[in-house]
Amino acid sequence: MADSQAFCVAEERSGHCAVVDGHFLYVWGGYVSIEDNEVYLPNDEIWTYDIDSGLWKMHLMEGELPTSMSGSCGACINGRLYVFGGYDDKGYSNRLYFVNLRTKDGSFIWEKITKFDGQPPTPRDKLSCWVYKDRLIYFGGYGYRRHSELQDCFDVHDASWEEQIFWGWHNDVHVFDTKTRTWSQPEIKGGVPPQPRAAHSCAVLGNKGYIFGGRVLQTRMNDLHYLNLDTWTWSGRISVNGESPKHRSWHTLTAIADDKLFLFGGLSADNIPLSDGWIHNIITNCWKQLRHLPYTRPRLWHTTCLGKENEIMVFGGSKDNLLFLDTGHCNDLLIFQTQPYSLLRSCLDCIGKNATILKSQISLLPPKLLQQVLKRITFWTAANYRKEQRVLEEGTVSKHQWVSSP
Repeated sequence: MADSQAFCVAEERSGHCAVVDGHFLYVWGGYVSIEDNEVYLPNDEIWTYDIDSGLWKMHLMEGELPTSMSGSCGACINGRLYVFGGYDDKGYSNRLYFVNLRTKDGSFIWEKITKFDGQPPTPRDKLSCWVYKDRLIYFGGYGYRRHSELQDCFDVHDASWEEQIFWGWHNDVHVFDTKTRTWSQPEIKGGVPPQPRAAHSCAVLGNKGYIFGGRVLQTRMNDLHYLNLDTWTWSGRISVNGESPKHRSWHTLTAIADDKLFLFGGLSADNIPLSDGWIHNIITNCWKQLRHLPYTRPRLWHTTCLGKENEIMVFGGSKDNLLFLDTGHCNDLLIFQTQPYSLLRSCLDCIGKNATILKSQISLLPPKLLQQVLKRITFWTAANYRKEQRVLEEGTVSKHQWVSSP
């Protein structure tokens, strides 16, 4: 019982927000399916994952709480988690909130940004955000506009002519300056913009904001573009040398080096949940598929964050096609190594995995190093416990399936 409490994990979910700040991964929001009903995760809870010890902890939040939502866009600037947009029981949102993740007393207090200059984007979800020079730069998403707000940046999907409201996909760009609390819509100076889309992915390398894939109408895409965040010019579709990833939506794109992007998972054009991982080199314009990933663990509408040693941390999401079978939400954390770990990290992991053998010698370590070692021992103890629990659960499910089969 003690182990189950100490080694607990955040609840399964999809469409949530996750960021890394310092030694912690923070997870908020999203939804899960219970008896065919979409249930939003509590808006007054944030989960933290200690990257060093592997332990999860839930914290209660206070202040001007956002509504419980999915499809919001979360980003971190200077220790503050900003959450924009999303979808809740009342529809689409264009509200912006933030919470300080670095308070001295460990409290988490939401603030709704109501005093600002400029005009925010129209309500939407499943959009993307680049962080650049203390600014949040939003692109795309699915939402609604009134008749007076219709522009070329919007592909109409459905309409309520009586209320003069139109739903559809966007490809507009909006900027929020966190220092001046000002919304603006930059003038795009050139290039061919991507077509409107939602459930795409984005990442920043240098002064370029990249996007990949996404969905518009019934089409999923596999195109790669970037926006120069200084000159506001689009690249147009980037010509790729060699093989490309499948068309997809609900995937993630993460910058893992000055010249590389990591693509993972999503839902394919033929509605298959994906578990493939690819690295794109922006210098050679080549995609390379990784062959060592666990192909039995697909994910879509998950989150990915970069760890301290460029490891990719994938949390949550679904292993099923959400459009047809919305029951496969996950809460395990997948960690993908994209480069060799440092010598210190490798040594700490070796000790953590062999703590029983080295028990008599560990206490002889210097105090600072001892603290690091104890955290890695906890990490591997927790990892092994969760692995055993997962095997037991999967075995129970398989047994029930076998017993119930004709």
